[in-house]
Amino acid sequence: MRHGEVENPDGVLYGRLPGYHLSELGRRMADRVGEHLASRDIVHVGASPLERAQETAEPIAKAHGLDIATDRRLIEAENVFQGKTFGIGDGALRRPANWKHVVNPFKPSWGEAYVDQVVRMMGALEAAKDAARGHEAVLVSHQLPIWIVRSYVEKRRLWHDPRRRQCTLASLTTFTYRGDKIVSVGYSEPALDLVPAHLRAGAKPAKGAGKAYGA
Repeated sequence: MRHGEVENPDGVLYGRLPGYHLSELGRRMADRVGEHLASRDIVHVGASPLERAQETAEPIAKAHGLDIATDRRLIEAENVFQGKTFGIGDGALRRPANWKHVVNPFKPSWGEAYVDQVVRMMGALEAAKDAARGHEAVLVSHQLPIWIVRSYVEKRRLWHDPRRRQCTLASLTTFTYRGDKIVSVGYSEPALDLVPAHLRAGAKPAKGAGKAYGA
């Protein structure tokens, strides 16, 4: 699961920075997904250590009487632009000193290697599978790591156009195992009606719309 909307009025790419919590709307998204999953056979709930992921996992864990298992492998991808803004005309990419970080979109040059994200996310999936064998587990992570591990499982190239990611706020990307093998991948958006139109998958940013960076 990707976490819900974050309170970020300044449009900072917050990455792994502490102190970024769910907005009121984000908490509603988390509650919605918690209700959606209340009847499922969930015996394990894990989450990235970042506040927005922990807060998203809380309603799910509470509904099933579980503690949240914090797993650092689920954390947001590293990014050299963490803490900076990307506003038009005044953002980090306007500064020549930062241009060296955007020369290689295939690795990528601005942050954690895609292959490293695959390794840690697959490790988290395997651990959750073992913890919930015969049942279901929920892991709360972040857009890029979720999309990268899904791309790997579905045998797509890892470098991609970020605008084409299918991983909306509070969405569920489901990996179904038969034994120790992933046999299918699913995707659903239980809180889609709560997601602002400009933040939905494939949407173009709207002028004057709220900012949300560092998924």
